[in-house]
Amino acid sequence: MRTAKFNIGQVVRHRVYPFRGVIFDVDPTFSNTEEWWNAIPEDVRPVRDQPFYHLLAENEETEYVAYVSEQNLVPDVTGEPIRHPQVAEIFDEQSDGSYRPKDVDMH
Repeated sequence: MRTAKFNIGQVVRHRVYPFRGVIFDVDPTFSNTEEWWNAIPEDVRPVRDQPFYHLLAENEETEYVAYVSEQNLVPDVTGEPIRHPQVAEIFDEQSDGSYRPKDVDMH
């Protein structure tokens, strides 16, 4: 089993498409539906055997939840906050621009 490269609360952006988001869950390998998998164009379809991330995502127009393979994510270093409305329900924003899950004892 591979170790996830990104962490819950980390802000990332998609390598190809113009969106970014904060990670709120990680699957060790692909665990979405076959329909979802087959909807990805074959020329950009990622391998299944890698971590997949659930993001509170946003682009220029809207906010949504995205499911993205590790190979298609890079760290977002802008330091800009994520405007997704659910961020405040799940996370506390940290001074470095990352997010920490609420109600988690970090000691």
